[in-house]
Amino acid sequence: MSFLKAGTEEQPAERTWDFYEGGEWDVATHVDPQQVLLSGDEPLVATAAQGRLKEALDSFAMALRYGSVGPEQLNTLLDCLLQNYLKTGLMASYTPDGELLDCPACHRFLADPVTWDCGHSHCKRCAQQSLLTKCSVCNEKVPSGCGKPNVVLVSVLERWFPREIQIARAIGEIEDQVKRRRFKEALALVNRHLVTDPEDTLLRIYRAEIYLMLQQCNAAFEEIEAVNLNFKWKEGCFRKGKILKDIGHTEQSLQLFLHCLALDEDFTPAKREIEQGLCGLLCPGPENVKEQLRETMLCSSSCFRSKVPYDFASEGRLSHKYCDADQLPEEQVLKRTSSAPHLSGSEKGTLLKRKLSTSAKEADYRKVYDDGHNKQKKKGTIVAATASSLNHKEVPHELIDVTDFECSLCMRLFYEPVTTPCGHTFCKSCLQRCLDHSPQCPLCKESLKEYLACRKYNMSHLIEKLLHKYFLMEHLERKRIHNEETMELSDLTKNVPVFVCTMAYPTVPCPLHVFEPRYRLMIRRCMETGTRQFGMCISDPQKGFADYGCILQIRSVHFLPDGRSVVDTIGGKRFKVLQRGMRDGYCVADIEYLEDIRVQNEEELHKLQELHDQVYMQACTWFQKLENRFRCQILQHFGPMPEREDDIQATPNGPACCWWLLAVLPVDPRYQLSVLSMMSLKERLIKIQHILTYLQSIPSEQSF
Repeated sequence: MSFLKAGTEEQPAERTWDFYEGGEWDVATHVDPQQVLLSGDEPLVATAAQGRLKEALDSFAMALRYGSVGPEQLNTLLDCLLQNYLKTGLMASYTPDGELLDCPACHRFLADPVTWDCGHSHCKRCAQQSLLTKCSVCNEKVPSGCGKPNVVLVSVLERWFPREIQIARAIGEIEDQVKRRRFKEALALVNRHLVTDPEDTLLRIYRAEIYLMLQQCNAAFEEIEAVNLNFKWKEGCFRKGKILKDIGHTEQSLQLFLHCLALDEDFTPAKREIEQGLCGLLCPGPENVKEQLRETMLCSSSCFRSKVPYDFASEGRLSHKYCDADQLPEEQVLKRTSSAPHLSGSEKGTLLKRKLSTSAKEADYRKVYDDGHNKQKKKGTIVAATASSLNHKEVPHELIDVTDFECSLCMRLFYEPVTTPCGHTFCKSCLQRCLDHSPQCPLCKESLKEYLACRKYNMSHLIEKLLHKYFLMEHLERKRIHNEETMELSDLTKNVPVFVCTMAYPTVPCPLHVFEPRYRLMIRRCMETGTRQFGMCISDPQKGFADYGCILQIRSVHFLPDGRSVVDTIGGKRFKVLQRGMRDGYCVADIEYLEDIRVQNEEELHKLQELHDQVYMQACTWFQKLENRFRCQILQHFGPMPEREDDIQATPNGPACCWWLLAVLPVDPRYQLSVLSMMSLKERLIKIQHILTYLQSIPSEQSF
């Protein structure tokens, strides 16, 4: 199909931008010029994906002449801009070290900290904002509810740093005044606190926003230009970009929004602002000129025609529909409209390419970030580079009390502290033991069903760091005691945990459904110590459990949402109980392991091999004659019968087929127990042979 006028010969000649700009389209063929630009030989998507920013911007600007561009092309161009921005290396230039008690999101003092499931703590103000979509430390997705403040940390920090807590409370009061549209009262609060903390970045951002709400655009611009941000603070960069955008400095705001995306590529508000900014800069159509001129005379943006801010809760902050252009000073109108609204489409594209392309000088990027800092230098004052300039590094020694960090369940120093969504902190093992009995917080009784289902139990990192910093010796002693307890639980001959339930045999699978709290604890300890083993015995009316049993090796554990678990185990060594005991509700025992007595005489060994082969063939015959339903049940539960072994003394427990047969044969558990305790392979084979002979003498339906 030809895109030239009818009558011209179709040639594969290379098309230039003059061709597209000339509008020489074949109307008769109903060609969509925008589709050609976006999906031609070198479509926008491919051009942008290859990192060719200048060509992508040209295509985008040209395509906008013929209508709006779809989300796919817009997102691809946005990714191209972001990759181009990252190549400048600016992200590596701003890596300030945060204080221990700084919020990792806003880098301010960690007031009313909320500890998420990942174990990292953020200040309550950041945790409540939907601007924060994931943890600022580990990038784990933020839970739906912001969670409640960490009770231990709140109590400690309020006593350690009352001044910082007071400032945080003042920030909350300012936000409340702004939401209630009491801007003058909010400004008075900001000014009052800036007297004592003139370098507080958040307060200055609030003052700039309030100036705009009060229609004082010059003051707002001067204030926001003087703010020197911590460029790891996503919210601060976004709010500064919003102010600059609404004042009319679109290019500077775009760079700040790009920086937000560099910090968090899933930051939807910044993406939306960039998309709007790109369309506004690159849309050059002549039919839009009249409208653009009209908007320019009204201060370039319709958002300035509203005198009342609208709710910005969906993005975590108030937006800025601020002031009426008719009330702006003339120089302010000129200043704001000088941000390229009168440029033609090609001029806008050229300007944006110069601003955002990889070939642009790094100084163009840094200008946005460094202007405020340089202005302060000229005045002889250097604003601190981080928002957390408060002196909260050292804690008064007399306020440090080890009892603040004691678990309310075991009354010992926290070990592997975990914090629940309700804000209470416990030792990990203490909380797990409580949840074995009831899915509720041990203190406030709030439901922890969802928390239990997730089974994360991530350590509260800040509490652990505070323990290491202020209570090092106590922390090391607590760790030593825990290691000793773990070593004691790891002994495979003394105080071995015993599950009193059913018969188990070497090499035979034994799936278990664990629901009792005591056995939940037992299985968890077996996993945590690394032994992954426990004993299995049948019950005994007099002694509690039988004198003989089998060690089960845990192959896997599948936890159910309510705390129950399905444990896949397989039999290992046999043992004899020497001494019985109890630990935390479950049975333990001192044991000795059993091994078959080896036959040394070759003639006796040959006879033993013949007996084994006879029993094996007899077992195969019996199994094949079983009804199909019985055979399927056995195969499903115990698996197929093991292969016949050439060396019947290769293992201490003898051939695996004997134990498989003992498990599937319908005999009394006491009889099975007597066979399990035998240390003679010959006697064991004779017992199994007698059982098979008896079962073959009766109808199969009577066997089970």
